Amino acid sequence: MDNWWRRVALSVLTFFGVITGYTVVYRWGMATFEGEPVSPVRALQVVVEALTTAGFGGDAPWSSAVMSGFVVVMNLSGVLLMFLALPVVVVPLLKQAVETDPPTTTDLTDHVVICSNSTHGEVLRDELEAVGVPYLLVESDPESAKELVDDGIDVICGDPEHLDTLRAANAGDARAVVADVDDDTNPIVILSARQIDEDLPVVSVVTDRDVTVYNRSAGADTLVRPRQVLGTSLATKAAATFPERFQKTLSVGDGLEITELVVEADSDLVGETIAGTDVFDRADTLVVGAWKGGRFVPTPDPTEPIDENTTLVVTGHHDDLAELRSRTVSPTTDRSSRVVVCGHGVVGRTVADVCEARDMETCVVDAVDGDGVDVTGDVTNPEVLSAANVEDASAVVVALDDDTQAIYATLMLTWMAPDVEVIARANDPENVWKLYNSGADYVLALQTVTGRMLASHLIEGETILTPGTQFDLVRTDAPSLVGRSLGEVDVRAKTGCTVVAVERDGTLRSGLGSEFVVESDDTLIVAGDDDATTRFLELGH
Repeated sequence: MDNWWRRVALSVLTFFGVITGYTVVYRWGMATFEGEPVSPVRALQVVVEALTTAGFGGDAPWSSAVMSGFVVVMNLSGVLLMFLALPVVVVPLLKQAVETDPPTTTDLTDHVVICSNSTHGEVLRDELEAVGVPYLLVESDPESAKELVDDGIDVICGDPEHLDTLRAANAGDARAVVADVDDDTNPIVILSARQIDEDLPVVSVVTDRDVTVYNRSAGADTLVRPRQVLGTSLATKAAATFPERFQKTLSVGDGLEITELVVEADSDLVGETIAGTDVFDRADTLVVGAWKGGRFVPTPDPTEPIDENTTLVVTGHHDDLAELRSRTVSPTTDRSSRVVVCGHGVVGRTVADVCEARDMETCVVDAVDGDGVDVTGDVTNPEVLSAANVEDASAVVVALDDDTQAIYATLMLTWMAPDVEVIARANDPENVWKLYNSGADYVLALQTVTGRMLASHLIEGETILTPGTQFDLVRTDAPSLVGRSLGEVDVRAKTGCTVVAVERDGTLRSGLGSEFVVESDDTLIVAGDDDATTRFLELGH
């Protein structure tokens, strides 16, 4: 506001200064060059008419070249001032005059207080909006807070470390507080939230594992460590390039499992269709997705042929999946069990640790030498990659902290080792498609993993069982579907999801047909990609 008044004062002084100066010069010019002295009032009138280009009617009492030139200069300067004043002074002043400061309090209750705005916060907000859970962002930067307000997002401006800010955010009546500023600030936010209400659930995002103890000591109920989860997920994907060729199986309950199976080149399923092969005839076995060319396809077309190296995401009982695994994996497959890890940050170290724990040979490349680094150098340099012998690896994991570097590294790897699987980490979800276009076979975004992990801890009645993958397996209720059959709702067509099973009266039921009717106490287990499960949550609530 002080800046606003300074700009107003400067503009007014400049305007009156120009008018006064021109008035003095005009009076002097009329007396000197025209021999016709004019009064100050008459001189002021002529100057104002010249600057505003209002004209002079029939009264133009000058005839000398000097005065005619001076009047021309006044006219041009008036036009110039007009064009300068509008965009530089007038428009900003009007904008500031009508703009209001961002809100500093809220009336929300039973909401999630998110401290503060971040890229993965967008993923979390989408998840919360899908199930109708209100949320409030706490943003310390006023300009950022204004932009969020303009985007229709509930936000207050204030420092999340301060008690007054959390009180203004109505944290005492919130369902949870998310500390997601940075590793240095989060413990202070947690302490402030605990001061507001000792029983208030607090979830904290941890980047560096060394600060975990501070978050725990401050009183965080739940710690989200997305970099470790991301590293584990990338390592698990890399493990799928080895002879077993299947991901870690996830148990849904009562013997029902979900797994990823890669169809080998000599599998008898190559060229078959999902609808045409007897291996999927069992009622409990469902193909809920497929990886094709590095991209996840939810609810794949059952009439399309299965290509070699297609990864099928399948649910079923253990014995059925064991038979399916024997049909997809060649027992004579002989592959290298060597992984090259590009980057030795938190994610890269986790990848290396997981691979070594599975008795896989690893080679770590990093720009900085240190313990655990095998090759030192720029991973975008072909000589460095040659030193790491990437051509003989079964997979290369690009775990760099910079998306631009990751893209260049992927391009170089695709050129040097086109047959080697490239598994990449992205920081910004907007760069996922760039990495795919650069040649990556599988990309997982850190921000997406973080947002989904947070949502899994915050949304009551919903559990995201697979936060480290690009498809969701979500356990949730669906009140708006109660009394309706799956066929009537047409879940697959409307959302792209598959209802894998239902928990009813403590029992897990699978193999649900189109005639299955949802009851009020049912908990549905739904599979699909991020967008599909979000659409289902919107449909079911």
